[in-house]
Amino acid sequence: MVDVSTTNIRPDRAAVASQWQLIWWAFKRHKLAMAAMVVTICMYIVALVPGFFAINDPIQQNARSTFYPPQRVHLIDTTNGFEIGLHYYPMKLSRDPETLAAIYKEDTSQKKVPIQLFGRGYTYSVLGLFESNIHLLATTDPSKPLYLFGADRLGRDVYSRTVQGAQISLSIGLVGVFMSLLLGIVLGGISGYYGGRIDFVMQRVIDFVLSLPTIPIWLALAAALPQGWPATVQYMMITIILSFTGWAQLARVVRGRFLSLRTEEFVAAARLDGVPEGRIIFRHMLPSFSSHIIASMTLAVPAMILAETSLSFLGLGLQPPTISWGVLLREAQNIRSIATAPWLFMPGLAVVVAVMALNLFGDGLRDAADPYNK
Repeated sequence: MVDVSTTNIRPDRAAVASQWQLIWWAFKRHKLAMAAMVVTICMYIVALVPGFFAINDPIQQNARSTFYPPQRVHLIDTTNGFEIGLHYYPMKLSRDPETLAAIYKEDTSQKKVPIQLFGRGYTYSVLGLFESNIHLLATTDPSKPLYLFGADRLGRDVYSRTVQGAQISLSIGLVGVFMSLLLGIVLGGISGYYGGRIDFVMQRVIDFVLSLPTIPIWLALAAALPQGWPATVQYMMITIILSFTGWAQLARVVRGRFLSLRTEEFVAAARLDGVPEGRIIFRHMLPSFSSHIIASMTLAVPAMILAETSLSFLGLGLQPPTISWGVLLREAQNIRSIATAPWLFMPGLAVVVAVMALNLFGDGLRDAADPYNK
């Protein structure tokens, strides 16, 4: 049970509250974790329907917008009186007379381009169920596209590609952690529940997996994947690779919990009542520390995201035209890109925000689920 004193809840309410209610009351005291939870939920909503939050087609190329800089969005227009509304101005290109470097400046002499909320733009698929062309932000003049995060070397919108990449990078963490969780619970539960020779064999397997150098194993397995595979197959294989070593640590934690729980009175009572062993494990023992498992999952997702980003950045993970944050960061691998278009690092900023939010969320959830937290 969670310490009631940490929740500031009246004893009469706490006496009839469930374990999850106590955890939620304790979690709400962590303001930073609550803010991280809001950020995490928002990011996964964006990843769920990235086309709605994108402005331009993420795969559309525009030769006239090569390394186009980020544009400013204005709310108040004072050029012709006083008007309120989201708008932007096209950029004017000029050249430095000495270095011939491209210089972009806002051209306020041209007519402003209004931005519509819930306007119409390119057509995208919603969860593979139906198509829509409604966007949160849409430009009223497709001939003058809006680049919030600038454009890359092929004139593609970095903001829209970053939003689209969230779907792969954030979901691969969830799928990978789910697979690791499944292996960790099954193998760790069997090891801790039965003990003896089964426990000895399982622990030696776990020791072997934990002794493997993670990064070289990831690189070797990812490099062995055929380059011609479809994007969906590549996605599943990278997920399996990331889950290959992620289950061992969780299995050891689950095994320790099962070793301590199998001697408890409620487990002995279930055995005397003739309850099947599978039901004892999954119905009686696992729920007693499910909050700790959820906290461990939350903390494991950032590691999966960073692993996918690293593999894709090195060219051994997902491959273009698949869009993920790691694939997008490959555009910033050379000095010319860094000097010419520093906004190509915006997918890296998205990785930092996602990892920090998930880590803070996981820390708060772990503290709330800790029965010895004071």
